[in-house]
Amino acid sequence: MKNATGRPTGHQNASAPPKRQELETKSDLSRKQILDAAAKLFYEQGYAATTLRQIAQKASMKAGSIYYHFGSKDEILDEVLHLGLEAVFSSVRDGLRELSDSASHRERIECAITCHLEALLEHGDYTSANIRIFGQLPKKLKLKHLRHRNDYGAFWEQMFLDAQNAGEIRRDIVLQPLRMFVLGALNWTVEWYDPKRFPVRDLADRVALLIFDGISEHADN
Repeated sequence: MKNATGRPTGHQNASAPPKRQELETKSDLSRKQILDAAAKLFYEQGYAATTLRQIAQKASMKAGSIYYHFGSKDEILDEVLHLGLEAVFSSVRDGLRELSDSASHRERIECAITCHLEALLEHGDYTSANIRIFGQLPKKLKLKHLRHRNDYGAFWEQMFLDAQNAGEIRRDIVLQPLRMFVLGALNWTVEWYDPKRFPVRDLADRVALLIFDGISEHADN
């Protein structure tokens, strides 16, 4: 896993779109500018209030230039949403692959929490737009990205099921609400987390401690 200590969030310093190839051409750079600008505007203003003209202005280009790269606002939104969620999903998958085969289920879930938070906060505008405006999406786009979201949710639910079957999570815990609670709590950090207060890794440790050990002083009683 990457070391997240002191890493700034995307709201403070817009990051490159996740998992993109090295930008070598003027066309690549222009596309990146559009996506960065759109991600920030979608996050700050929402879907309906953001126009192509605003995106072009924020990307420092003429409005007509956008059509060289994208056919519509929905195409831009589609890619912003895909990149935001895929950054998180890829980070979690890659982090888990680096664990040893002997890692406990708790260690795997702790790793997933850390990787989720690292990617979420590193690519802040992309991931925040994904979280904040999902309910505003046109029906066709919402259905498309809902499938990807459901795949990610199922990935987490399987981790919890494996842990439960191994005796590391109580049998009386219903897993779907647990998954929704954990992912909801993790995603909400984009609204309040400040890297100047404590590093991402510390935040991940605190979340894992809360999930596994609870808040009761006598959790085993």
